[in-house]
Amino acid sequence: MHEIGNRTYLVADVEPLDLDGVRTVEIGTVLWLVAFLAMLPFYGRLEETGRLWWLWACMAGFGLGLFGIEICRKRRARRG
Repeated sequence: MHEIGNRTYLVADVEPLDLDGVRTVEIGTVLWLVAFLAMLPFYGRLEETGRLWWLWACMAGFGLGLFGIEICRKRRARRG
């Protein structure tokens, strides 16, 4: 237990599962790509209902995930 001011906090002594974040970001990136591919057959319906942005949001998530993977890999390399 840690006391800060007049509050007491219970802190668990648990190590993080993914120290560098590479695996987590890789999985998230793949999930964005899967979501994009899953919605691709519904392009016409998404366009008709004004929800075409869902498709492009998935593509943006995938693209940003690629950058995130590279950033996490560089951070892992720096840490040794």
